[in-house]
Amino acid sequence: MEPLTTAQKELYDWLVDYIHTNQHSPSIRQMMRAMNLKSPAPVQSRLDHLRKKSYIAWEEGQARTIRLLHNQPQGLPIIGAIAATSLVETYDDTEVEILDLNGMLMKPDYYALNVRGHSMIEAMIDDGDTVVMERPHDIRSIKNGTIVAARVEGKTTLKYYQKKGSKITLMPGNPDRELYPVTEVKASDVDVQGILKAVWRSVR
Repeated sequence: MEPLTTAQKELYDWLVDYIHTNQHSPSIRQMMRAMNLKSPAPVQSRLDHLRKKSYIAWEEGQARTIRLLHNQPQGLPIIGAIAATSLVETYDDTEVEILDLNGMLMKPDYYALNVRGHSMIEAMIDDGDTVVMERPHDIRSIKNGTIVAARVEGKTTLKYYQKKGSKITLMPGNPDRELYPVTEVKASDVDVQGILKAVWRSVR
């Protein structure tokens, strides 16, 4: 790799720190402020040089798509565990982990949860899997049958979402209703915290 000038290295080091911390790329204005510049032109010039020297890349015509090409831990923060049994107390995992996705699904509203329990086996989600979730932007747009991470009375679970009138039913994907009962509550008592986007399963 070609060496960087002092100005280019200053911007690159700042980009590495920002992207590692926030899991998405900054805006031009943020870079201007960080570099104490009053015009976007020198920022764009430094970015162009960083790309030519193969330190970064981005999608043409799309804002905030800068990605690091070297020494970038591509992954999602695993922020805790989600019960796939009945409603249980929220798990509090203190050890910080990163789910390596090799640059896939790197969106600011995405996060990951470790699954505990067998209530979603019919959805091919089992104990020990990791689910990638997206924070919902509009609860009203969630379709019936969507798998969601839901919080009810301070407890969380991974279930199928069904809404009818003012009621929400959280359906397990397991036929054993004795072990995995259906939860039906008022819509106002449910906090949908995530929508399933992907399932990650390691070879055991």
